[in-house]
Amino acid sequence: MANIIDGKKIAAETRAEIAAAVEEQKSRGITPGLAVVIVGENPASQVYVRDKHKACGEVGIYSEVIELPETTTEEELLSKVAALNNDDRIDGILVQLPLPRHINEEHILNAIRPDKDVDAFHPVNTGKIMIGNPDFLPCTPAGVMVMLEKSGIEIAGKHCVVVGRSNIVGKPMAMLLLAANGTVTVCHSKTRDLAEVTRSADILVVAIGRADFITGDMVKEGAVVIDVGMNRRADGKLTGDVDFASVSEKASYITPVPGGVGPMTITMLLRNTLTAAELHHKS
Repeated sequence: MANIIDGKKIAAETRAEIAAAVEEQKSRGITPGLAVVIVGENPASQVYVRDKHKACGEVGIYSEVIELPETTTEEELLSKVAALNNDDRIDGILVQLPLPRHINEEHILNAIRPDKDVDAFHPVNTGKIMIGNPDFLPCTPAGVMVMLEKSGIEIAGKHCVVVGRSNIVGKPMAMLLLAANGTVTVCHSKTRDLAEVTRSADILVVAIGRADFITGDMVKEGAVVIDVGMNRRADGKLTGDVDFASVSEKASYITPVPGGVGPMTITMLLRNTLTAAELHHKS
């Protein structure tokens, strides 16, 4: 039976470290600030934004939530981003996705100043990740790396398989594992013999958004399995992309859903905001 990687516990430990660093910054007259912009009334987005605001308060980060109506135009949103870019109280800017259909997400994300882009979605920041010189790391992949580190799992020399190639998780996850000297394979919907590839993984990271897709027969004995998925079954229960029951019988370590990677994502957002404040106040 696999060891459970407790995301809640690791997130709490990491947030305590962040809170101490924020307190140290405040002793020097610096209060890190995060602005979160939400457009419309998407229920899931509203929950995420509330959670982010609450987490900021818990570690001492100044937080602003800017709520805009569904009818907000792209020009109006760009104007709000420009104002936040020039607001010295704000070190990090996050525009909650998804945006309404009439707004081009790429235009908005590219308008955020790279040194305030705490989601690490701006092309400048994705480029820095690619060359191995990042200021910020994307929150979910960064959270996975902390979980592996805190669990004492060695990455160097291991075969790391990432299932999923999104810009938010899959691609940056591959880059971070590569930077840690893993040998990385990225799988996607066109991958042939997917199960054969996943069975070769020492570390398997799954981020495809398909409930219980990875089953025990697709995982080799003793693998480390990181489930980034968050899906809701017909009965309303949350589940990941990995069939926990069958995979946990073969894996050496596994993350649960919920309580695995999820708590780490907001934690890494807090850390990126702290980093942004440090960059803005370098003497």
